[in-house]
Amino acid sequence: MHITQLNRECLLHLFSFLDKNSRKNLAKTCHRLLEVFQDPLLWSLLNFHSPVELKKDNFLLGPALKHLSICWYSERVKVCNIEDWMKNSFQKDFCKRHENTVSDFLLDVCNRCPNLLSLTLSGCGHVTDDCILQLLKNCPNLKSLKLENCVQITDHTLEAVTLHGASLRTLHVDFCRNVTQAGLERVREKCPSVVLRADRSANMIPDSKPGKKLMLEKASRKLVQL
Repeated sequence: MHITQLNRECLLHLFSFLDKNSRKNLAKTCHRLLEVFQDPLLWSLLNFHSPVELKKDNFLLGPALKHLSICWYSERVKVCNIEDWMKNSFQKDFCKRHENTVSDFLLDVCNRCPNLLSLTLSGCGHVTDDCILQLLKNCPNLKSLKLENCVQITDHTLEAVTLHGASLRTLHVDFCRNVTQAGLERVREKCPSVVLRADRSANMIPDSKPGKKLMLEKASRKLVQL
């Protein structure tokens, strides 16, 4: 029996075991397999391991998407999560190449994936509060929001959760150093049903303002003098 003789349910099951690239390559072999590739039922879960993957034409976005994860664990994450005012010219040029990649992708998700239930972002240094605000507004069923090592996330995201996160049950802002203890307490007060975790966030030194650089330099000089 040829693979194309299998019914649609079997083909969808087979496709579910393949990664995005393998699915795309298999879909190129014939129209029937292309139709299976384009079936929304195949795309309820998407995992990405670098911003580059977001630009590949090997997946579909649509109302069927329920779970999305973008976790970038490359050494380059360290560059993107350095405050802009601390970056040298080489680091700025490097970040410029993909600074809008994740944000633009998430805005596309806002417009096309209203049934999203969970979102995990790790190492996405260019994602802004406004991006998360739009997601919360456009994905009213979002139950889990996990952010890790996202330097531009601040208390504005926490405020957006209290205003638009009616369905939210889990919120992680781990290693997001520009959120504050006051912002976390506000979430705990206004959203008591949300399981909140903020490992190494409010306890880290926020570097969001250039004036912090001078303060750190002065502190370092005092330590040297001691």
